[in-house]
Amino acid sequence: MGSIVSAIMGRVFGGRAVTSPIPRLSYSSHANRAMQVKKLTTHVSCIGGKYLNGPQRGNVPVDKIPLSIPFKEYSPINYTAPPVAAGPVWADKDITSPKHDMKFNDQDGKVNRVSYYGAYDVVDGFPMNPVGRTGIHGRGLLGKWGPNHAADPVVTRWKLDANKNVVKDAKSRKPILEFVGIKRKDTGEWAIPGGMVEAGDTVSLTLKKEFGEEALNSLEMDEEKKNKVRKSLDELFTHGSTLYKGYVDDPRNTDNAWMETVAVNFHDDSNAFDSFKLHAGDDAGEVSWIAINSSIKLYANHKQFIETATTANNAHW
Repeated sequence: MGSIVSAIMGRVFGGRAVTSPIPRLSYSSHANRAMQVKKLTTHVSCIGGKYLNGPQRGNVPVDKIPLSIPFKEYSPINYTAPPVAAGPVWADKDITSPKHDMKFNDQDGKVNRVSYYGAYDVVDGFPMNPVGRTGIHGRGLLGKWGPNHAADPVVTRWKLDANKNVVKDAKSRKPILEFVGIKRKDTGEWAIPGGMVEAGDTVSLTLKKEFGEEALNSLEMDEEKKNKVRKSLDELFTHGSTLYKGYVDDPRNTDNAWMETVAVNFHDDSNAFDSFKLHAGDDAGEVSWIAINSSIKLYANHKQFIETATTANNAHW
């Protein structure tokens, strides 16, 4: 599925579930002790209210979210957004198509249909959201049936004062981190500049590519600037700390299609970004370095990733 292309120009700049191996990253990190990979037992962003630019979701009481709880009255709305139903190259076929041969809980050709959550149920041919009901049947705005894999690069640096000294919070006395955030045009919320892992791509490649597209506007650079971006990104993205791997409480989720991500922290201790300005790309309203504290409000469960980054770096929260 197409990514939210935004950017910064800078230097670094049905049936029974089947068990399958969970994909792994090659990153080793100092954040391993801080990483909390917990299975979500419920969701908030994808129940109640209207689906993004779509219909009203069916009613799902909080205690009826888990699929293990009987809910005979459950009557979800069937909705796949027109751009997805039109059959673009990044989207799956309609699951009711006689040509449907998707392999769930498995590597399906170039498409990874394995969930970080573990094996998910497939009922009457439809993959089922492992966290539970959402009030929407179908794919909504998501291109893939089952897990839709994303990668979220959390690029951080220390906040500095005019004399280039690290700023500490007055109460906690801990140094303050900043991260690169984009303001999404679809919801108006601030978010990490991530994107979808395209068929055939690795998570590592996607992390670098999405930051280059969404946060560095590398798609609109001349060749000389692109070369600088490549060199700087190669340096920055050599060492990453995995913060989270799993289900995302995303407003696009449905009963049969849901977001999962790998969030990785790339910390710039050298403040190499200082020489360059940030520029938002086509799909982001704004892009900025954002000082981190517990009051920030972010898209989906991105706040959880940012909090984990502060723990990993022993920074203020």
